[in-house]
Amino acid sequence: MPDQFLFAMEVILNGLMAGVLYALVALGFVLIYKASGIFNYAQGVMALFAALTLVGIMEGQVPFSHLINAIFGTEIHHFGWHVPALLAIAMTMVVMVGLAWAVQKFIFRHLVNQEPILLFMATIGLAFVMEGIGDIMWGAEIKKLDIGLPQGINDWIDVTTFEAFGYGFFIDNLDISATIVAIILVGALIAFSQYTKQGRALRAVADDHQAALSVGISLNFIWILVWSIAGFVALVAGIMWGAKSGVQFSLSLIALKALPVLMLGGFTSIPGAIVGGLIIGVGEKLFEFLIGPMVGGATENWFAYVLALIFLVFRPQGLFGEKIIERV
Repeated sequence: MPDQFLFAMEVILNGLMAGVLYALVALGFVLIYKASGIFNYAQGVMALFAALTLVGIMEGQVPFSHLINAIFGTEIHHFGWHVPALLAIAMTMVVMVGLAWAVQKFIFRHLVNQEPILLFMATIGLAFVMEGIGDIMWGAEIKKLDIGLPQGINDWIDVTTFEAFGYGFFIDNLDISATIVAIILVGALIAFSQYTKQGRALRAVADDHQAALSVGISLNFIWILVWSIAGFVALVAGIMWGAKSGVQFSLSLIALKALPVLMLGGFTSIPGAIVGGLIIGVGEKLFEFLIGPMVGGATENWFAYVLALIFLVFRPQGLFGEKIIERV
């Protein structure tokens, strides 16, 4: 086979892997928007906060140590122990559930029936508050996240393809892990939505808040539940992105990459988030491969937004979103 064709196949595979990481972030947006109608601008910061908390717990870091030392003149930074990865993930999830409860109790419970723009502005404020708390709580330096996931080029795929075609495919083990985790996560979310009492209640709330209230479904419980699930999704996304590029405050910007995914897949569709992520991932890699050299490169920075803009013009509800027609 020609080397260019094989290289294009490698580009597509890497694009699919990148698309899975985009979809992981987009899932959090979809879950909250579908259940409450709130576009959660803070989803990217939630992934950052979850990753910071996980690293802090694993390394035995004292929360707010910089603040404590500044007030009391001490030099305390670590407890002197390290927490195993699985236990640290469980403890981080407890923190994210506590965050979901606090967000619902102290913010959104007081904004029921308010205009969507006010709810959106509240999530912007929440994003900056969480980013500030994360900075004070765990520090702003770049942190390494290692929970034992395999990293580096997959030797088996590299050797196998080299023997078959005389050309090696360079696929990152971490991207393969992210793909497997995303498939399991989506399957679990779909099963939860379809086959559990809480999942059916969540779908009922998403369809009609008033009807759900009339049959005894607690909106307060459902919104805490959906923010907790979104926090778990943010934790998974934070782990994958943090392991890939380090835990740093630019990690919160991954939310911007999820926006085109949502525009393509639809704001209310879990499968749409996955499909949209794959389209964006493959599309930007192929566009860079085919067109990038002709226009000076760096097309991955803007291709997704141009594609999303085209979709907004011709199909604003996305591929899987519902087209709502209101009679006047």
